[in-house]
Amino acid sequence: MSVIYPLTGKKILLGISGGIAAYKCAELTRRLKDQGADVRIVMTSAAKEFITPLTMQAVSGHAIADDLLDPRAKSGMGHIELAKWADLVLLAPATANLIARLRAGLADELLTTLCLATPSPIAVSPAMNMEMYQAAATQENISVLAQRGMLIWGPGKGPQACGDIGPGRMLETSELVSNVVDFFNIQQSLFANVNITITAGPTQEALDPVRYISNYSSGKMGFALAEVAQKMGANVSLISGPVPLQTPAHVNRINVKSALEMHQASLAKLAYCDIFIGCAAVADYRPEAVAPQKMKKQQGIDNFTLKLVKNPDIIAHVAMDINRPFCVGFAAETEDVAGYARDKLKRKNLDLIAANNVAIVGQGFNSEQNALTVFSASDIFDISLADKKTVAYQLLEIIYQQYNLLDTCPQNNGSSQ
Repeated sequence: MSVIYPLTGKKILLGISGGIAAYKCAELTRRLKDQGADVRIVMTSAAKEFITPLTMQAVSGHAIADDLLDPRAKSGMGHIELAKWADLVLLAPATANLIARLRAGLADELLTTLCLATPSPIAVSPAMNMEMYQAAATQENISVLAQRGMLIWGPGKGPQACGDIGPGRMLETSELVSNVVDFFNIQQSLFANVNITITAGPTQEALDPVRYISNYSSGKMGFALAEVAQKMGANVSLISGPVPLQTPAHVNRINVKSALEMHQASLAKLAYCDIFIGCAAVADYRPEAVAPQKMKKQQGIDNFTLKLVKNPDIIAHVAMDINRPFCVGFAAETEDVAGYARDKLKRKNLDLIAANNVAIVGQGFNSEQNALTVFSASDIFDISLADKKTVAYQLLEIIYQQYNLLDTCPQNNGSSQ
């Protein structure tokens, strides 16, 4: 019988910077692997002065990454490969210098670059002289990183290599391993036993057998939400319009084409839904009639009138249903984003609405990044421009907080099956 360890299947990227505590990283790597983790190592130039790459390669079982422009990496993009690979980036030891560069958003070597590029959570384990740790600049830098959502683990207190006694020691190996295990347990249990339905992508409204009306939605935001929600422990149903994206692992995908099909699929999920996230770009209108054959150009006729009828408002119908779940809408706007979002929040009876300005190049429709402003009846939350998986993590954390504030957890509303 195979043994399942707490970190089985977890991919941890250990970033080592140039502090004396780097010598502990060999043992840290071994202990993470003992718990089932796959550990890969990134070292700064200074780190290699304290512990050798050969040592870290031997204990991790992988070649060490230390070159921003590694010719062995696919297309020379090793930092992007590593950034996408990791489930967690652990920076240990994190020196005052590394923390300052992270706060500034520098990408001056491999480790800081992948920290900018990763969609995964980052844990920072400070390690430095106590005076350096207590310096106002360092304290401010750590505070800013925490506000951005990075995890700050430590430091510990005690004797230091320089002879001082006080705060600044890197946490012990056992403490860091325990923090990693606890982190994944929390991530996997935030939405435990919670059923989340997410709509994603565009809809296609047929004109005839070969033509349709649609929009530029790629479905990437909805699919990122589905992937992250599943990793947080939710039972996820993804109702997707026609997009060529791979279904996230362990997510129940329901393919639809038209707004009417998406509406029907959404209502069918209400009896088993605790949270509904309407991320799809649903067509507001559809042709009144679909031609049975391909429509041909008519000789001498230069104008064509197409009569449209309104599609059902899916998120509003869900929010008004007798089996109403916690409802999160999306508002893709090109002007007066806040005004339109607040109107939709109230008019459609939503709990939250995530608004974005799709007129801004590089965010929203058919892009790799997004930025959102999330409105509740009383609060506003800003999610800065980032890749869509990072945005998904932050949005789901907001949803989790608001969902529990409203006391609508499944053990209370009885909707979980």
